[in-house]
Amino acid sequence: MHNPNELADKGAVELKALIDSRQVSPVEVLEACIARIEEYNPKINAFCATSFERARKEARATEQAINRCEPRGLLSGLPIGIKDLEETEGLLTTYGSPLFRANLPTQDNQLVRRLRAAGAIVVGKTNVPEMGAGANTRNPVWGATGNPFNPRLNAGGSSGGAAAALAANMVPLCSGSDTGGSLRIPAAKCGIVGLRTSPGLVPSERKLLGWTPISVVGPMGRDVADTWLQLAATAGIAPNDPLSYDFSMPAAMEGTVDLSRLRVGYTEDFGVCDVDDDIRRVFRAKVASLKGLFASCEEIEVDMQHAHRCFDVVRAEAFVGSLQAAYEKDPGSLGPNPRANYEMGARMSLKDCVWANAEQTRIFRRFQQLFSQYDLILSPTTPVSAFPWEQPYLESVNGVALENYYRWLALTYVVTLATNPALSMPMGVDHLDMPFGMQVIGKFRGDLELLMAARALEAHCETTQDLRRPRPNMAALALSEVDLWTPVTHPPLAPDQYATATDGRPAV
Repeated sequence: MHNPNELADKGAVELKALIDSRQVSPVEVLEACIARIEEYNPKINAFCATSFERARKEARATEQAINRCEPRGLLSGLPIGIKDLEETEGLLTTYGSPLFRANLPTQDNQLVRRLRAAGAIVVGKTNVPEMGAGANTRNPVWGATGNPFNPRLNAGGSSGGAAAALAANMVPLCSGSDTGGSLRIPAAKCGIVGLRTSPGLVPSERKLLGWTPISVVGPMGRDVADTWLQLAATAGIAPNDPLSYDFSMPAAMEGTVDLSRLRVGYTEDFGVCDVDDDIRRVFRAKVASLKGLFASCEEIEVDMQHAHRCFDVVRAEAFVGSLQAAYEKDPGSLGPNPRANYEMGARMSLKDCVWANAEQTRIFRRFQQLFSQYDLILSPTTPVSAFPWEQPYLESVNGVALENYYRWLALTYVVTLATNPALSMPMGVDHLDMPFGMQVIGKFRGDLELLMAARALEAHCETTQDLRRPRPNMAALALSEVDLWTPVTHPPLAPDQYATATDGRPAV
């Protein structure tokens, strides 16, 4: 019998090797994860609804399949958290919205089906902002998610529950999704790895506007290898995503990348993003410590002058598509962020939409030209250190007011517009001793090359005190007594409702 604490601390790749070699049972792994969730979830509220009993049945079935030497999937026996924007059969899926407080799907969506088919064991749903709007994970159904490094600070969003769960070693894998940075920003805030995949690489059926590349689903893990493993299990063509394409990749990372051969460009702000002066200094110091690793490392210039307006329009198109029915039925049923998104889009004209789609094409073409000179581009992932989750969003940078509640996501959404794969990887801490996320951007559809380069960069960083991945102080977290229900504007689930919901049945 293995020590449960030690098992929970192990990553997905290591656990897979132990399970495949029968050194550890899937049941042991699951119980270690459940124990970790039960101990620390009250401190950070990373998981909302859970499905422990079904997970236990699946873990026992996997153990029996191993004993019978039956063929199994790539993620066989690995517990996983599913973002609460993904429909899961028999497990409460609320989108963080009172509108879906009792939504109990009758089937899994495309992403969840692939993860289960690969053998992953779903232990529960991870918390999100209401309808996934914004980069601070708090909603009127489940409350706020606190950062494992300091539960009074936000964990980013909208995949904030997933990032917090990974950082606290509750599960070895979590799913994420990304529009303007929803996967990369929480990865940066919580000191883990999150990959915004190329549009269509991992199919998603929940986009009403299936032809837009703005929103993607993708993997999150504690390190690059774990992230690769989940991607390998989920990538490839699907008939319900018109952007999906045929793709195969090795199950495990093979070979190495010689960092000394890479040409690297970097930018603090893409010429248009507001970035805190302290974060600029931290970023410059990180780049200075890396420069000697590469064949070249130089500052880039790119024309993003119309990126903000462009993103406003293409983002609003997606929200109008997803929220129109709810808004027309009862505008008051939507929280302030989703409602603002819908109303912004509803005011736009066809002329606005045509201009924005043409401008995104221009941004795409200009950005790809950079990769004739560079193999990777680096930037900060977020413009500020983590701020308190009571503050709904960042209002200003360097004392200058921001234009709207999501303008502080610009470092990631300008890359969304270009459609290149991008990941956030932990690179030491910032000026406030919170995790610092480095955004690493690869060439068009160069997801695997990006991951391989990031793995080599990660290996170097782990040898350097100032660059290695930080870990939260779990002993301090255990003593935390932060009230994570404070920011809600609607009554949260009562304790008896929460107990029902965590077993995967309707809360109301």
